Amino acid sequence: MEIERKFLIKNPIDIAAYESHTLSQGYISTSPVIRIRKWDDKRILTVKSKGLISREEFEMEISEEEFQNLRKKVEGNLIEKTRVIIPMENGLKIELDIFQGLYQGLIYAEVEFESEDEASRFTAPDWFDRELTGDGKYQNSSLSKMKADEIPAFLKSL
Repeated sequence: MEIERKFLIKNPIDIAAYESHTLSQGYISTSPVIRIRKWDDKRILTVKSKGLISREEFEMEISEEEFQNLRKKVEGNLIEKTRVIIPMENGLKIELDIFQGLYQGLIYAEVEFESEDEASRFTAPDWFDRELTGDGKYQNSSLSKMKADEIPAFLKSL
């Protein structure tokens, strides 16, 4: 079970000291969510159930050949980003996604929790902006379906 909250970031903290990863991902389907992702040198197939704060998630590592075969089936935009992992004092971690390519300028943070109760008690750091958890248009699967001529207005609205 994946339980997370998502927040827009307008002025991120200095990230130079934190672990970071290069990601690119595409969606074979957005309903249900079937995603392929390149995470540094790993290739991962993910299936997710419906939901905004909580949903089932299944992941498995796949080979480069399997990744390339599935990539031919990707629909919509490829999502490219750098993910920075920022540990918090309470044992939680922030996954800061800094988008490149089509979505350059979009930055958001996700925080994963053990329970919905823990998620509801979470107090966001001061540098987080508005919460995006309940807004499905910020899900990567939704971004992948956005038309190219809609992206500039979307980014301007941030």
